Amino acid sequence: MPPPPPPHQIHITPQTTTTTLPDLFLTALSILFFFSSTTTLTSFPKPHFPKLAFLSFPSSPRRFLKIPSMSVSRKMNNSHYFSTPQSLSEWLKPRLPSDSFASWGIKPGTKNIHNLWLEISQGETFLADSTPPIRTVNVVTVKVINKNQTLIESHQELSDGSVRNRCRPLSEKMKPNESFKDAIFRAINEELGSILKDGNEVSINIVNGSYKEKVEERYSMSYPGLPARYVLYSADVEVNGLPDGEFCTEETEEYPDSEEKRVAEKAVSVKKHFWKWVSSDSVHS
Repeated sequence: MPPPPPPHQIHITPQTTTTTLPDLFLTALSILFFFSSTTTLTSFPKPHFPKLAFLSFPSSPRRFLKIPSMSVSRKMNNSHYFSTPQSLSEWLKPRLPSDSFASWGIKPGTKNIHNLWLEISQGETFLADSTPPIRTVNVVTVKVINKNQTLIESHQELSDGSVRNRCRPLSEKMKPNESFKDAIFRAINEELGSILKDGNEVSINIVNGSYKEKVEERYSMSYPGLPARYVLYSADVEVNGLPDGEFCTEETEEYPDSEEKRVAEKAVSVKKHFWKWVSSDSVHS
C-alpha cells in the first residue's frame, strides 16, 4: 500500500500595512464625525441656574422725600438749550399744569419765566427732560449765629411791589463749579454786604464741625407746579459787624451789562431783605 500523501500545508504570510498620510486624515475625519454625531444625537439635560433677584442700590444712602413723578432723573445737566425765555416757555407749557404755569409772576411771591431762564443760563438751575420737568438746585444755607441766636430773613420786598415771606436763614443758589466756602462768602457779600460795608473791617468765621448736607424734594413756591429738588449745604458762620436788632439790606447788582441784564429787567427781583435774630432752638436744621 502506498504511503498517504503529505498533508496540505497552508502558508499565511503576514501583511505589513503601510499607513499613508491620506489614510490617517480619513481616519481622523471618521472619528471626528463619529463623536460629532454622537454629541448631536445624545440628549443631555441643560444645567439649571437659579434666578437671582436684581438688587438696585441707590446712588446715595440718603432718604428722599418722595413726591409722585419727581424722582425721574438725577442727572445734573440740561437736556435742552433755550436761547430765549420764549423758547423755554414753549417747552414748559405742555409739561406743566396750565393754571399753575399761568400764575408765574402774577401770583404774589412767585417768579416769572425770565427768572427761570436766567437761572438756567447761569448754570444755577438744571431741568430734567421729564413730565413734569424737575428743577434741581444746589443751595448754600448760611446760619449766621451770635451766642444763642441765629439770623433769619423774615421777608423780602420784590420789584413788583409784593412781599415774600421767608422765615429762614440766609441762603443762595450756588454757581457752577463753585466751592462751598466761596458760595458762603458770596452769599454774605450779596445779601448782607450793603450793611457790612458801612461798618469796620468784617471777619467771617465758619464754625468747625457745623457742615451739613441734605436733600429736599418739594414743589417750588417760586414756580408753582414745577417740582424741585434742593441739594442743601449748610454751616454755622460767625460774622462781626451786624446790628443786634432787626435791620434790612439791599440786593447788590447781580448781572453786568449783558443779554442777561436785559432779561433781568423783566424778571422779578429782590429789592430789600429784612432780617431779625431769633433763638437758635427755633431754627430747624
